[in-house]
Amino acid sequence: MSIIKTRVGRRSFMKTSALAGGGLMISFNWLASCQPQTEEEVRQMPKEWFEMNGFIKIGDNGMVTIMSPNPEIGQNVKTSMPMIVAEELDVNWDDVVVEQAPLNTAIFVRQIAGGSQSIRFGWKSLRMAGAAARHMLKEAAAKEWGVPAEEITSKEGVLYHEASNKSAGYGELASKSVDIEVPEELPLKDPKDFSIIGTPRKNVDGKNIVTGKPLYGLDYKQEGMLTAMVVHPPAFGMKFKSMDDSEAKKMPGIQDIFKLESLKEGQELTYFETTIFPEMVVVVGNSTWEVMQAKKALKVEWEPAGDYELKYAGFRGDEETVKYPAGLESTSDHLKKMDELAAKSAETSRKDGNPEEAFSKAAKVIERTYSAPYLAHNPMEPQNFFAHVTDTKAELVGPVQTPEFLEKTVAARLGMTLEQVDIQMTRMGGGFGRRLYGHFGVEAAAISQRMKAPIKLVYTREDDMTQGTYRPMYQVTYRAALDEENNLIAFHVKGGGVPESPIFENRFPAGAVDNYLAEKWVVESNITTGAFRAPRSNFIAGAEQSFLDEVAEEAGKDPIDFRIELLEKAEKNPVGEENDYDAARYAGVLKLVKEKSAWKGANEGDTFRGVSAYYCHNSYVAQVLDMKKEKDTPYVDKVFCAIDCGIVVNPIAAKNLSEGGIVDGIGMGLYGQVTFKDGAPEQSNFDKYRMIRHKEAPKAIEVHFVDNGIDPTGLGEPTTPPILGALANALYRATGERQYQQPFMLDKSQILAKS
Repeated sequence: MSIIKTRVGRRSFMKTSALAGGGLMISFNWLASCQPQTEEEVRQMPKEWFEMNGFIKIGDNGMVTIMSPNPEIGQNVKTSMPMIVAEELDVNWDDVVVEQAPLNTAIFVRQIAGGSQSIRFGWKSLRMAGAAARHMLKEAAAKEWGVPAEEITSKEGVLYHEASNKSAGYGELASKSVDIEVPEELPLKDPKDFSIIGTPRKNVDGKNIVTGKPLYGLDYKQEGMLTAMVVHPPAFGMKFKSMDDSEAKKMPGIQDIFKLESLKEGQELTYFETTIFPEMVVVVGNSTWEVMQAKKALKVEWEPAGDYELKYAGFRGDEETVKYPAGLESTSDHLKKMDELAAKSAETSRKDGNPEEAFSKAAKVIERTYSAPYLAHNPMEPQNFFAHVTDTKAELVGPVQTPEFLEKTVAARLGMTLEQVDIQMTRMGGGFGRRLYGHFGVEAAAISQRMKAPIKLVYTREDDMTQGTYRPMYQVTYRAALDEENNLIAFHVKGGGVPESPIFENRFPAGAVDNYLAEKWVVESNITTGAFRAPRSNFIAGAEQSFLDEVAEEAGKDPIDFRIELLEKAEKNPVGEENDYDAARYAGVLKLVKEKSAWKGANEGDTFRGVSAYYCHNSYVAQVLDMKKEKDTPYVDKVFCAIDCGIVVNPIAAKNLSEGGIVDGIGMGLYGQVTFKDGAPEQSNFDKYRMIRHKEAPKAIEVHFVDNGIDPTGLGEPTTPPILGALANALYRATGERQYQQPFMLDKSQILAKS
């Protein structure tokens, strides 16, 4: 049993209030950061919910409402986070009702869906909330029955005192728990006693999703709501010049057409914000169809924009100024510039030993260059947001991964205080990092303020795919030096991109090679980019693991054994002190996937096998991808996946999330690509932006989790990066060709599918 500090005791941590009907509402603070309030202040809050970052509500019939604080984007935190609370509360899961918590920036510290960190950051505070509620109920029972609290046990929402043969449901004692104090420390359950955590639980929204209930932003409606759409420049590096809206304004249902600036002059942006196109034309009408038709009738002129720069408030309070150069950029220009920078000296971010000398004395040097294009996020639900702005408040409802940052940007844009902005979160139809950037919510709010009416802003697929926030374009060159005995004696990685470098200088194989060098370079651009599922890792993992596979082959070693050998060196005799991975856990997933896949070698009969392993988002993943052929056409047959992400809260959700990441990564590696010509993206819908088909997905995926009892780490993103390496390595064995440029198959005759 572990002990957890509540950090602020008594009423500062828990706020209680008797509800109508004798219920108990317990509000808990995110990472114990709530500000002390008097009981009188709490009692004045709305009966439906407390304006805290999360809460437990217990009714007199024993039903329990648990709020889920973080945005739900398909990663299933709306089920998993309440499971953690319910575990420590010791309630029957069948008696739990889950609700989405509202945004409250004064209380929540990390109300974000991003970085695969929701469960990791919420683990202790959610357990603390459940444990504190159970403590209060037990103390109330002890007082009621006149027995020592330590003699009282609980199970599935019922309290027991065995010696006196007394028992009572939580609902019977809820109203009597309101005056119970919370101690400075609380005991938590031993993981071996978990009855909810670690057991499969269905998605709490599952039935509503499959029956088409209105859960998503696009479903949201309000009386008197108008529909808005935006027209942005056709190319990056351009800005608004003039427009002729005479014909469009005459069309049925059109209320107004106007130019809009989404940012105020000199406005500082939040960390998760992007410029996209600050100037746009807005069409407002009665219905989506009418607005779409008016957009087509608009005549807008655009002109070249000059250089500009914007200030961003950093994630931890620092500031950053980003420069955006003028010009109409093309992919061909980017490729040329990347080649130029790759050939020059670059910024050294890590150096161990004497890599220059080791390379000069090597018996063999292997050098390879890998590249990847821009990628579009393409969530199935295009961007949308509802806003109703009045003189005194702004009400926003919609799908966003960073509601706290959106709230700050909206307040700055509208000239309001944070208290005047209310953001309600809907379920999201995908995001993959795209909805970290809430510019569409800002636009909706600005349009509503101008129209003095409730507005629903809707993007078309073309709007969404052509206005920015792409995965950056990358290039990396690896060099490896082998001695006469084929030992790896030096390793050099040098990489960059538009507009960021993908290099993680302290990740494997750093720490496993005596002579190591990492270098970075970047290309400035006015094309807006942003986080994409497993940022940077989604490229560098595939490149690194492809290269290590080739080095293992040159050294005459089994690719799994080669990696394990390096990791064992990093564990026993690490080089450097800043290695950001646990070598034993890293090797552990490789050993597990080797066992589960019954690995005997890279080629086994008619099966061509590729292996890959990677560490990101605090978790370790190893994968073996089996490829077969039908009439000389390769297809993905099966994927074996081993994951060390600590305690798995909900096995069903974890397996589904892992499988989704694998399929997403395979499609990304095979087909994903956005190219530019004179500042304009050449792909604007799925007719040109190729996505993976159902028949191209693996025929089977086995997911195996390491059971080590460690607190949970990330899972939404870690399975995507390594699968690109496993795919590339299997393709090599199936076709005889190494893969150096993504996408692997877009312009090739192989379909990589089996009907």
